[in-house]
Amino acid sequence: MLVKPQAPDKAPAASGSSFNQLLGIKGAAQETNKWKIRLQLTKPVTWPPLIWGIVCGAAASGNFHWNLEDVAKSIVCMIMSGPCLTGYTQTINDWYDREIDAINEPYRPIPSGAISENEVITQIWVLLLAGLGLAGLLDVWAGHDFPTIFWLAVGGSLLSYIYSAPPLKHNTFDDCPLSTPKWAGQALFGTLTPDIIVLTLLYSIAGLGIAIVNDFKSVEGDRAMGLQSLPVAFGPETAKWICVGAIDITQISVAGYLLGAGKPYYALALLALIVPQIVFQASAQPFLILGLLVTALATSH
Repeated sequence: MLVKPQAPDKAPAASGSSFNQLLGIKGAAQETNKWKIRLQLTKPVTWPPLIWGIVCGAAASGNFHWNLEDVAKSIVCMIMSGPCLTGYTQTINDWYDREIDAINEPYRPIPSGAISENEVITQIWVLLLAGLGLAGLLDVWAGHDFPTIFWLAVGGSLLSYIYSAPPLKHNTFDDCPLSTPKWAGQALFGTLTPDIIVLTLLYSIAGLGIAIVNDFKSVEGDRAMGLQSLPVAFGPETAKWICVGAIDITQISVAGYLLGAGKPYYALALLALIVPQIVFQASAQPFLILGLLVTALATSH
């Protein structure tokens, strides 16, 4: 007999927001619609930075043109990076977080039983295969002899799995595939070069600083499960300064690189972003992603 899924009874129904539920963020309303729950697991709120990486990669290539074909390529690449592969990453992360969430956030879809284990596993595979399929299509569309975008997607997906699954999950030295969307955008319209790879990896360190912020909300569950996230390993105060350093030192380092490369105006633009970034440290992400675009434009000229 088919049993209708029950909304988690521990969620704050009175204050829950349907908008938050669709974005996959805290304060979500209770929901029984399976498609809305599936969307919640993919956390659409996390898609924009990865999609922005595609934009920056296309800008850095210097070969993007505002015509129908290039715009269509970009949209397909954004779907691959955002809904498909970021959705895969968020779903598999929630799957391996289910025991921790049962302690920290028992009303979330998986620990509450709002969606079955088989349905979650099916979603993980569908999103992964769809993302890899689109990556292969983009390589054919771009006329690549070597399937660069496909292997970037494979590498990024593997890093997502390593980030999410034991034994490295929530390890102090976790990383996540923040570089791959920019590389994919660059490869789609141009050629990956060593300076692009190095600069993007630097921004991945900054992105890691932002990602670590998520570990602060899971300290109780991480400690109970014996997981060495930064706040657990070093304490919240030290972890806070590690986050700040990863974000700010990266931008300063890239500005120094651009200055040394003979691009002082781009370096000054980056430094102009660093000042408000430090002042509004708790909301550093907008300044960081604008810095990524400035760097992309610098490398395209």
